[in-house]
Order: sequence, then C-alpha cells, then structure tokens
Amino acid sequence: MREPVRTVDRQVWRDGGLSTGMRIIPEETAIALTYNGGTYAVMMGTPQNLADFAVGFSLSEGIVQSPDDIRSLDIIDLDDGIELRMWLAQANADRLNERRRHIAGPTGCGICGIDSIAEAVRPAAIVAEGRSFSSREVMAAMQSIPPLQTINIETRAVHAAAFWMPGRGIVALREDVGRHNALDKLAGALAQDKTSAGEGMVLLTSRVSVEMVQKTAAMGAPVMVAVSAPTALAVRMAEAAGITLAAIARADGFEIFTHPGRITSAAVIQGAVHVA
Repeated sequence: MREPVRTVDRQVWRDGGLSTGMRIIPEETAIALTYNGGTYAVMMGTPQNLADFAVGFSLSEGIVQSPDDIRSLDIIDLDDGIELRMWLAQANADRLNERRRHIAGPTGCGICGIDSIAEAVRPAAIVAEGRSFSSREVMAAMQSIPPLQTINIETRAVHAAAFWMPGRGIVALREDVGRHNALDKLAGALAQDKTSAGEGMVLLTSRVSVEMVQKTAAMGAPVMVAVSAPTALAVRMAEAAGITLAAIARADGFEIFTHPGRITSAAVIQGAVHVA
C-alpha cells in the first residue's frame, strides 16, 4: 500500500539566501469508491485508513445504514490510484442504482457531484440530546489533538478529525489532505468499533462548512468543535439539527454558535461564548 507521506528535494529562498535540502510532504491519491461493480465517486485523499474512509463515506452518503450492509471490501492498488471495491446487500444495491452518479472530487470536496440544489442543502439528521460538557473539557480536548497528528507533525499540511470522550480522551483520530475525508474516516472508525457518537465530541482542525455539519449529524454526535470559523449556512444547519457548534477554538477560549446548553461554566459575551 502507498505511503501517506513522501520526502522530496526542495530549494529554500529565505532571508536573502538560498539553501537546499529535503522536506516531507503528504501524498495525494485518486481514490475511487465503487459499489457492486460501478464507480460512485472519485475523491482525492491521503492513502491511509482507507477501510475507515470506505465505511464512513458510505454511511455519510446514506448508501448504507450500518457497516454490516457492506458485504465485502477490497482495497485495490492501481497504477494511477486506489479503488475501494465494495459489494452491498441487494437492498442497498437497488437503492444505490436509483441515484448512482459518476463524480470526480478535488481535494477537500465534500458534496462533489450533487446534481440538485435541494440535495446539496438537504436537512441534516436530528441528533439526540446526548450529554453535556464543561468548557474545561472542550479546551482540554482541543489541546490534546496536535501531539496525535502524526502526519501533520511531519508535513504541516493535513487536516484532522477526532472524537473525544469523558474519562477516555481522544479515542480515535484520522488525518487527510481533505477535511471531509478526515471526518468520513473518523465516522468509519467509530462505526466499526461500535462507539456511540452521542457520548462525546467531534473535533476538527478545519473550518466548518455545511457538509461537515451534515456528516457530524449523520454520525449522531451532539457537539462539534473546530479551530476555524463556520459558514453561515453551517450555523443554520447545526441549529436545525440540534448540534452544539463551537468554533474558533484557541488557547484562550472558543465561541459557541448554536445550542449552548450542552457546554457549561461559560459566560456569554456579545453573542459569543468564551471560557470563563
């Protein structure tokens, strides 16, 4: 299987001088997801944790309802990419045939190939109430991500999606050059481990766009926290889905945009919530 990083030669022009050396950079590979012999999507991503990606993508797209609906999964390394070859139970295959599409997604593309506006902004699943978290737990969870980002430590060029649970810390973390891919990989890992997403928080090292909310809602996670700001549509989607959306998480605090009741011990200041 392909390595997730590569070492390349490079020249550096800095402070008026030129030097040469090596740099580790992330690999980017075309990954085809095929079901019962037909291609559904081709995404650009990091060639790591591909079984998680296959399962998570299938769940977030609504192709399957459970990992058990995927009867077999083969990871095929081709000359120009990787094929995630899946065979589905017949009921899932019949449903998929009604909506099959052939799409090519650039890096980070989350809803590439959607053929209608209504489908692109489809309502997210409504999440259950779940549990609450303290502002200290949110801060501790976000601060625990960087040491676990093994690819990003080497390259400084990939996103991470992680899942944090009280008393256990981060139980799963996945990285990818595409933020949506990282979240799909996380969803696949949790589903295969039968981890209840309602008992923890989804943590993101990226901005929050609407499809990130849709994927988090499909997982059933009640809280998502990100280092960057959300889009306005993402905020509206999180509000409608019942998700607590916190973002702009920094060393000194964070801001809550929707359903603040799940995060305690915080003070509301001018519409944003900052850690007390």
